[in-house]
Amino acid sequence: MIVIAMCLGFPLSTTQGAWAQDPGNQTETSQAAGTGEAVDLPTITVEARGTAELARDLPFGVTSIQGADIAERGLVSVEDVLRATPGVSVNSSGGANVSTLYIRGVGALYPMSMDDTSVVVNLDGSPLTSRHISLGNLDVEQIDILKGPQGTLFGGIGEAGAINITSRKPTRTTEGYVGVEMGQDGNRLVEAAAGGALSEQLAGRLAIRYSAFDYPITNMQTGKPVSEPDIVAFRGSLLWDVAAGTSVLMSAERQKASEMGENIVLRPYGSNPKMDVTPGLYDDAEKTLERYSVQANHTLSFGQVTSISSYTDAYNISPVVYDALIQRAHRGDPNATEYWQTQESREKVVTEDLRLGSLPGANVFWVTGFSFLHSDRSYDHPSNTYTKYGNLAAQFRDFTTDRYGVYGETTVPVFTDWKLTAGIRHTWDSKTYDGTYYSGSGVKTGESLSMSDDFTTGRVGLSYALTSGVNLYGTLSRGYNPGGYQDYAIAAGSSSYKAAKINSVELGVKSEFMDRHLTLDAAVFLTKVEDNHLLSYDSTTYVSSAVNADTRSRGAELQAGWRFDNGVTVTGGVTFIDGEIQTSVYGIGDGAVLAGNRMPDIPRW
Repeated sequence: MIVIAMCLGFPLSTTQGAWAQDPGNQTETSQAAGTGEAVDLPTITVEARGTAELARDLPFGVTSIQGADIAERGLVSVEDVLRATPGVSVNSSGGANVSTLYIRGVGALYPMSMDDTSVVVNLDGSPLTSRHISLGNLDVEQIDILKGPQGTLFGGIGEAGAINITSRKPTRTTEGYVGVEMGQDGNRLVEAAAGGALSEQLAGRLAIRYSAFDYPITNMQTGKPVSEPDIVAFRGSLLWDVAAGTSVLMSAERQKASEMGENIVLRPYGSNPKMDVTPGLYDDAEKTLERYSVQANHTLSFGQVTSISSYTDAYNISPVVYDALIQRAHRGDPNATEYWQTQESREKVVTEDLRLGSLPGANVFWVTGFSFLHSDRSYDHPSNTYTKYGNLAAQFRDFTTDRYGVYGETTVPVFTDWKLTAGIRHTWDSKTYDGTYYSGSGVKTGESLSMSDDFTTGRVGLSYALTSGVNLYGTLSRGYNPGGYQDYAIAAGSSSYKAAKINSVELGVKSEFMDRHLTLDAAVFLTKVEDNHLLSYDSTTYVSSAVNADTRSRGAELQAGWRFDNGVTVTGGVTFIDGEIQTSVYGIGDGAVLAGNRMPDIPRW
């Protein structure tokens, strides 16, 4: 790390700066070298394990982005934040309801269902499906990307990592902001928030946001963008200080995205890709997300009790379009026309997480808890280009998931300068599936299936404080991605897929130099996935099949930051990933999956 710092031209100071930490607000004070003046340097704290902790003390990689940085960098959605984070890969086809996430090359090769997520996304402590990351950053305080399996608190939905989104909470200080932005290509952004004390015990906050842009794809039939999406969102929060040490936070929010359809563009294309589609095809595309949550906290003499309950209701309808250019190239017919298929999905999710944990800043960290999730959802293809009415060639699918989990994790000093972290979780999964399929001639078939599973996940890590500013760590993790039923089945017997099992090792260093003005974090990692989820596709028949293949991901990453005394901060990061498929799968419509091939959507750098 010192050699890297010297190569970057940073002078290394031997001055020992005095700093103090307040566990309550996690602020630190550093003495600027040679000046004698105290400089307030913001610390990076995360709630990866349900309570505020310094990111440098966690035995796994963490990237944290503050809300102010998100706004200054013009990152409009969570997807934008993830795309700007080294080591994180996103494939969403530009739509509002399909997102493939990888962290360090780990994740389903393509998500088989809305329930098949390798990266857990949490909003204020309650889980969301990763299919919602295209929605806007509404009054965000901080976004933390936790890298590597997070099986202790999040179980089978955190095999690759976790995204924790923290929104701004009501305070007793009257405050607010208004922002308006205009740009080229139809970019518009209007946002505002206001909050403060409502009474001696109540504080409230209201945030609203409107954003819009033009897709950078030209419709050849109009010469204009294929669509002009917009997102409208609002959130209201109420904080009730019931008594000393007891509080309740209630939140309600709604987001609606319009005209955000998936865009499949023929390659090769230049800086201005084109599609040949019927004008207005995306006009009826719509996604709505409603979310209600209640978080109760009670502080005891030895710890704190937290209960987070949430209800999420999501709806999406949009076309998946193969334009005339793709159809002509695929079929070799210069007169071929576009093909589109409507996808319509609904999801209602109830979650509860009840945990008891240590107080912030405690010498020994510990947490134990219970979680529950119930999901009712559907994923239908009610119409396409040739059957706009009736049930011809339509599919209707209904799913339920019940998931229970118990977990616990602790970090304890074991020797001088050594700390041991150990966590374990056991999860019970139960799923049902009812599918109804219509052939092109209207013949109806169906199937009803159910499955149950239970599995254990967790991790063990050891960290060593080499100096007061340098921590070395190593972590072994066990992850799991449950089996289930895919969203795209069109015939009986094609819906089921197996669970994936994950083993991961990470070695790293987190360091601070020059009175904490320079930070350098580095890590190497290796993850092996048995029976990774792969959605195969036959472009001739448009049939998708669920298959499994083993994969391996390995690599290294480096994050660095320099904080000037005048408030300017320079940060950067780089990740190298070598992702490889390790087993062959034959009998797939568009060609076999072969061992030794690179994993799709995973850039090396």
